[in-house]
Amino acid sequence: MSSGGKKKGPVFDSPQQQAWLQLWRTYDRLKVLEDQLFGSFEISSQQYNLLRLLEAASPDALRTLDLARRMISRSPDITRMLDRLESQGWIARDRPKDNRRTVLVSITPAGLRLLQKIAHPLAECHRQQLGHLGRESLADLVRLLRAAGAPHEPEGSPWGAPGIAGPR
Repeated sequence: MSSGGKKKGPVFDSPQQQAWLQLWRTYDRLKVLEDQLFGSFEISSQQYNLLRLLEAASPDALRTLDLARRMISRSPDITRMLDRLESQGWIARDRPKDNRRTVLVSITPAGLRLLQKIAHPLAECHRQQLGHLGRESLADLVRLLRAAGAPHEPEGSPWGAPGIAGPR
């Protein structure tokens, strides 16, 4: 027997589960737009993240381990990502003579040019993703996401801290 033809929404075990599943679903929907954008430049979002980290450090180089720690999403295979970026000419790697186990990574002029090409389309992508929210709603969202993530961030991470830098 039908209950009046009304569609039931999802049933959740807890408010935490509902929040988590909504966050996951939202991430998935927003990531589709980002994946399309980065795909048009033949780069992944994680590779873009690496290039941005290297741009911020430029003209200095960063150790591979430091890059891995600073990434937004953990990656078990940073070496393969760096191989791809290097094969495209977007980064350079160097092993200092005094410590051959260390690999220093820096962004190349070609990598900087790629970031410049991506900048405007990425800003437009972010407007598509979240432009329907006003400044106050965005600030509330960021505050709530920081609060949710803070207990799970490693010590010293800026991502859970209230003072994380805003847009540049």
